[in-house]
Amino acid sequence: MLELAILGFLYDSPLHGYVLRRHIAALTGHVHPVAESTLYPAIKRLEKAGLLVRNTEPGAVAAPRHMLRLTDEGGAELKRRLALPAQREITDENSWFTLLAFLRHLDDPAAQAAVLRRRLAFLEEPASFFYDGDRPLRAEELDDPFRRGVLIIARATSRAELAWLRDTLAGLDGVGH
Repeated sequence: MLELAILGFLYDSPLHGYVLRRHIAALTGHVHPVAESTLYPAIKRLEKAGLLVRNTEPGAVAAPRHMLRLTDEGGAELKRRLALPAQREITDENSWFTLLAFLRHLDDPAAQAAVLRRRLAFLEEPASFFYDGDRPLRAEELDDPFRRGVLIIARATSRAELAWLRDTLAGLDGVGH
């Protein structure tokens, strides 16, 4: 998820590491705070792999700044990851939001639709946070008001996302037809 966010934000524009960290924190920080001890090793891995480069530019007020730029290989890797996301990036809500934030960089509407269809199929499967054996429990079956709240909130969120997915897929399916 972190590497995808790095590639996605740098695809938008070259950034200083500090600004990149702020952008990532704004996208994922409420769930996964971005520590320097996590971000900079990921940047170094991507740099070593040839997916981004670091250039030194004079600072406006302070010392020179290291600007990070995506290479052509980095752009291609971003598009590969967007077109072929891991199953966890489809099923984990936070990973999904990171993927979704950059899906516009996948130029092919059919490829975008294929990713959205995977999420749609996942959301259409019967599921719950709570089970009676193998049977998913519905909110109406729970006496615990807090667990019932979890299911009611999750149901509302899922309904909103399902509506958005279906609407967006109809639009993408109409492109080029």
